[in-house]
Amino acid sequence: MANCSEKLNQDIELSVHEKFMNEALRLARKAASLDEVPIGCVIVKENQIIGRGFNEREVLQKSTAHSEIIAIEQACKQTGFWRLDDCDLYVTLEPCPMCAGAIIQSRIRNVYFGAYDPKGGSCGSVVNLFEVSAYNHHPNYLGGILEQECGQLLSDFFRNKRKLKKAEKLKTSIKSQKDCIDSQISEKALISELADFEQDEKGEKRNGLPSTLQEIPTN
Repeated sequence: MANCSEKLNQDIELSVHEKFMNEALRLARKAASLDEVPIGCVIVKENQIIGRGFNEREVLQKSTAHSEIIAIEQACKQTGFWRLDDCDLYVTLEPCPMCAGAIIQSRIRNVYFGAYDPKGGSCGSVVNLFEVSAYNHHPNYLGGILEQECGQLLSDFFRNKRKLKKAEKLKTSIKSQKDCIDSQISEKALISELADFEQDEKGEKRNGLPSTLQEIPTN
């Protein structure tokens, strides 16, 4: 089998790829519901899913908790073997360098991804780790499976994050302005209270009694 995306086993029906990519998308949506970057991944052996994963970096506070890593770990546990050379991996976004390295190390046979990642993709968008001749394993790969759906999910997620960030910034600005206004009002109230106090002090000196005592009825 050729090692470039254009020549990757085109005899396999696209509907099969879409079936597994849709499951990866379901996992990506689960990630989004947890406020994680929505990327999902499944690993398939003999037409059966043996590993699933979605981004859990924020939930686990673990820098390596990408969907591919989690799915690979689950698949290895399921098979009882670190080599996954008879398995295919489906992921909604082009793998990053870390995940591409894990894919190579686990000897995964074929990689199918949805959206391309122009900022960090390691299947050709930025670098192509799968075609580095020095490596002893070269997975086959094919991108663009349900690309629009995968890309839209990511776009919507980051758009909402920007909106929330802008809303929070606006809220902070409004609070700051309110605090400033409240501070000005408090300053005016303090000046007024000081003026009243000075007036009371004058009254005490005039009558020889504390102002509070002056208010007590004499009968």
